[in-house]
This record gives sequence, structure tokens and C-alpha cells, in this order.
Amino acid sequence: MTIKPDPSTTIPSELGNVHFVGIGGSGMSGIARLFLGAGHRVTGSDVRDSANVVALRDLGAEVAIGHDAANLRDDVDTVVVTGALWQDNPEYQLALSRGLPVLHRSQALAALIAGQRLVSVAGAHGKTTSTGMIVTGLLALGADPSFVNGGVLADLGLSAASGEGELFVVEADESDGSFLLYDTSVALITNVDPDHLDHYGSRDAFEQAFVEFADRAGELVVISSDDAGATRVRERLSHERIVTFGEAADATVRVHSVVTSGPVAFAVDYKGTTYEARLAIPGHHNAINAAGAFAVLVGLGFDPTAALAGIARFAGTGRRFELHGEVGGVSVYDDYAHHPTEVAAALAAARTVVGEGRIIAVHQPHTYSRTQAFATEFAEVLEQYADETVVLDVYGAREDPVPGVTGALVSDRFAHPEHVAFIADWQAAADHTAQIARAGDFVITLGCGDVYRIVPQLLGSLERELG
Repeated sequence: MTIKPDPSTTIPSELGNVHFVGIGGSGMSGIARLFLGAGHRVTGSDVRDSANVVALRDLGAEVAIGHDAANLRDDVDTVVVTGALWQDNPEYQLALSRGLPVLHRSQALAALIAGQRLVSVAGAHGKTTSTGMIVTGLLALGADPSFVNGGVLADLGLSAASGEGELFVVEADESDGSFLLYDTSVALITNVDPDHLDHYGSRDAFEQAFVEFADRAGELVVISSDDAGATRVRERLSHERIVTFGEAADATVRVHSVVTSGPVAFAVDYKGTTYEARLAIPGHHNAINAAGAFAVLVGLGFDPTAALAGIARFAGTGRRFELHGEVGGVSVYDDYAHHPTEVAAALAAARTVVGEGRIIAVHQPHTYSRTQAFATEFAEVLEQYADETVVLDVYGAREDPVPGVTGALVSDRFAHPEHVAFIADWQAAADHTAQIARAGDFVITLGCGDVYRIVPQLLGSLERELG
């Protein structure tokens, strides 16, 4: 069993010296950075060294590699954990035996930002990009927000920072219900595509959590007009101030005239006026994400033209269509997409900029439950949007292995098996990818596990084959 947030946990008024178990993750490292900025002494541990760990050490954190009870010092006052940990983690167990307050990362963040005007971004997809767009827009508008995002903002090199303004923007995690812990002022719901049913048990329960999240927002709810799940949620809301965004004819913020050849351009209709917009990043889905960010900014009172100009500065986030290198004319990208809808969006965006080249997807299924539930859908979108696909084995994350559930569950569902290969061994997968690649192609790794770690092997194999 992994560790779930316990809403009944009493959060101390003073957190003191804080120890983070799993400090290197994108979310945990960002929160740890904020605690350092607030003057707390921060210690922590992670399974491996990383750029996040190095950055935290440079800021004064003491980080051990490997999980061990000895890492939990005697003067630690509060322990912060992530849902990716198993309950038998030795540091977690020692904290419990000592009677220390043990907080889920969302509870620690909620304690840190208590009393601030909070913009919470939730949804099955698009929340990291949407959060980044809001933060970038607010910075351009001079608002200087604090923020915690699930990915590094490319133009800032940070996933979290403390600002001087009244606004705090957070990517709110719906996967375990922890987004309900925040005292949200403005709620943005990008979509409510069914996911994380291993936690919620049913689509209805998943959607009900979004209803509760939205209705708790103190000022404003911004929600997709296009997504079927979001539509069902909106029909159940009792909130007095709701703004919709998307391509639907009745959207409060309506997107149209989308041009996807290169960085996306589009028009926005809002309160009887049409505004022209252009982004620095590709993809039809990013026009929709930008509309949601725009709806938040104008809902906060900012000028529409200035808001769109601010959003246009957004340069993307780490692990979202991120270029890692080029060898022999073959470009290697990495993307966090791990749900069929996300995979379709990422590959469709790649299609708009690949030109005459082909797309070779290297897909790592994430969690046994999601692979089992969506194997057919993954196969369909990979076959539709990629020219060739390499499927790796499942990244189990928080789940125990399920007999019979491997990457082959996806590859076996391809209608044209000659365009897919299930290869569990990473070096063999990298070699196979290099052998089928040619100048002009895009190779894109897909998944929210550790698939990004295969990128050096892909570049090495391409160098041997084409360099």
C-alpha cells in the first residue's frame, strides 16, 4: 500500500525543521524550495541524485541518497511524504513510531500557503501547462505570484518560487483527492477525463470530487466547455460565478480560427470582442490551455489584451514536448503524456512541426491499472498519430505487478503489428529505434514514469547508427 493523504491529520501551527521523504520529485522539490525560502531547515532523502536534488543542496537543504531510518535526524519536527512512497518506507515508519506529524505533500503546501489568495489548477490533462501559462502571464502583468508547478518553467528554470504578490498559483493534484485540501479562491478545471479510477472506484466518484473542488472556490470557477466530463461537472455545480472556455459556441471565452502549422495561432471571443493570439509552443490543445489561462487572468481583473500578451511569453515546461538532442537529422523529444488523450495531443502537436519526417513514439505504459483499463485506447492513438511505435514495459509506480499486464497488452492491440514493437530491454529498444529512424524523423518518449532516462541511450544508438 502507498501512502494516502489523511484529511483528519492535525497540522501543527509551527512545522519547524522539515524532513522530505522523496524530496527529488518535481512536486516535492518545489515545495521543499518554498520551505527553504520561508526560513525552515530542510532535510530529505531520495532514491537517486538528480538536478532537483543538486539545486536543493545549493539552497541549503541536506539530502541523503537512499531511504534509511538513519536519515531522520533527532531534531526533525515534521515529516513530509509523497503518495509515491510505500508504507513500509523506513523513514516513514520511524516518524510514526516517534509520534512526529507526518504530512502528505499537499497538506504541507496547504499549511505553507494558508491565508493567501490561491489559484488552483486541476484536471486530468493540461494542468502543468495551464499553471505555467497563468504564472508566466501574471509575471508579465507585474503581479509577482508565488507558485508550485508540476514541471519546470522553461524560461525561469524553476518549478516553484516565492513572489511578493498576493496570488499563489498551484497545480492541484486530483489523483488522490488532495486537491480538496486547498483553500482555493479561483479554480481552473482543464478537463475531467476519467483517470485515477484505482483511487476513486468509479467515474461518478471521480467527477463528484471535481464538483466539491469547484464549489469550494471562494471567488470563481473556470471550467472547460468542450470536455464531456467537465460538462457533467458543471451541470452539478451550485457556484454563483462560473466561466467556461473552449471551442463550444456558448463558451464564455470562445476559441476559434486555430492555426497549428508551427507555433499555434488562434482567436478568442470574449464579451463581444475578438482578440488575436499567438503562442511560442505548438499544438491545438495549447490554444485551449491558453484560453483557460486567459479566463483566469481576466477573471482576476486583468486587461484581456495584456493577459494574452503575457501568456504568449510562455516557453513551455520540462517534460512537455522537450527537445533533448538531434543526431543525423533525427530529433529526440520527451513528453510526460501518460493517458490516451494526452498521448494524442502530444503526437498531434508533433505532427504540426515534423514536416515531411515521421514520428517514432517510444511509449512507457504507466501503472498496471491504467494499462489494463486503457490498453486498447493507447494502441488506437499511437497507431493513429505515430508512424512507428516502440512499447516498453510497464512502469508500476505505486502499484504491485499484475500478472499478464505488460507493455505487450498495448502492442498486441495494434491493427497493423508491423508498425509496433514491444521491447522490454531499454538498450535493445534504443537500438531498434535508431535502426528504423531516418533524417527528418522525430523520436518522442512518452510517459510519466522514468522513460526520460532512456533518452541518452536513444541518442547514443542514433550516433552509432547515423552519426
